[in-house]
Amino acid sequence: MMIVDIVMPKMGESITEGTILEWRKSAGDRIEKDEILLEIGTDKVDSEIPSPHSGVITEILATVNEVVEVGIPIARLDTEGQAVRTTESTSDTPEERMPEKAAPENIWKAPSRKKIDTDGKRFYTPVVLKIAAEQGLEMSVLETIPGTGRNGRVTKKDILQFLEQKPAASIPEAPPSRSVAPSSPADRIVEMDHIRKRIAEHMRASVDTSAHVYVTVEVDMTPIVQYIRREGAAFKEREGFSLTVTPFILKAAIGALQEFPEMNASLIGDQIHYHRSIHLGMAVAVERGLMVPVIPRAEELNFLGLCRRVTDLAIRTRNKQISPDELQNSTFSVTNFGVFNVQMGTPIINQPNVGILGVGTITKRPVVIEKDDTDLIGIRSMMILSLGFDHRLIDGAGGSRFLDSVRRYLESFDLEHVF
Repeated sequence: MMIVDIVMPKMGESITEGTILEWRKSAGDRIEKDEILLEIGTDKVDSEIPSPHSGVITEILATVNEVVEVGIPIARLDTEGQAVRTTESTSDTPEERMPEKAAPENIWKAPSRKKIDTDGKRFYTPVVLKIAAEQGLEMSVLETIPGTGRNGRVTKKDILQFLEQKPAASIPEAPPSRSVAPSSPADRIVEMDHIRKRIAEHMRASVDTSAHVYVTVEVDMTPIVQYIRREGAAFKEREGFSLTVTPFILKAAIGALQEFPEMNASLIGDQIHYHRSIHLGMAVAVERGLMVPVIPRAEELNFLGLCRRVTDLAIRTRNKQISPDELQNSTFSVTNFGVFNVQMGTPIINQPNVGILGVGTITKRPVVIEKDDTDLIGIRSMMILSLGFDHRLIDGAGGSRFLDSVRRYLESFDLEHVF
């Protein structure tokens, strides 16, 4: 028998901990190498984690919703497959267990867990705290519950047993929420998932931080649309993926950012940080929300390189293969709600950027065209761009000039030399 520890992986340079979102396997289950073992959430991304070895899972050391530091063991695996399903003891349930010292032959070496009682206060696991909150138990009541776990910690079984034995009248009721109407049997109430909570926190913080102002402009996309229709089949046969308007829009944004460097900046306190490179954030809709992978040094890419990078990031983001490091350090962001047939929107700034470009859907409609001092009516493919910017740094004139620059780049795109 060879037991190895599976530890909380390092998901990125700035990531120090992760939240257990879902276990795909249980203790006693067989798992193959690279088969998905669990899903982990960080403050940047949710990721499916494969098993580094084949074997039988002997122990699950961390529970769902538990926050675990990088390098701490979260499961144990018998790589020879001789283990049997483990049972939980009253005093050492999975959420309470402390890992033993890893075997000398352990490939994934991990540090020991940090001391829990660092300030003399009693420690409670997320599972116990969640039950206490649901039952309206005050902390003073929680502290009276005898703990049978390691070092006297209160286990899930302890608090459930306390609730069963305690008279209902002696347990204070949780105060009703003032912001939520009483539910009816027809209501469906679910807890926000991890990624939705992170998005909510990030968006609320952005609204509280930046003074949002919006301007919009119409863009005649007819030449680009015609080019894609004409060259799209040959491009897909050559590259293996479809040519879309997204790289054209990003290329135009890059040109405008080079022309207006104040839009490629961050406002940190009273200091303005002007970024030398353009790290372009590209919003991608995923199953449970929105992620913004970043194209670093986007100004260094030619148009074909930009097409390839956009496709690669979109595919890996939707397939949960994106790393947290690829979701950080953007200097400007672009979001395309036009893919959902929306004509215009007012997106929230992706902090700490000072601007975000919103892309609407392209629609054919009659427009007035000036030609040789004559007004004509023609059918054109029109698109509305919106720019959200931080009025603390960018004035209305600056934001308007930037957005008009994006329009000019798109309407005068050199399509004969695009590749």
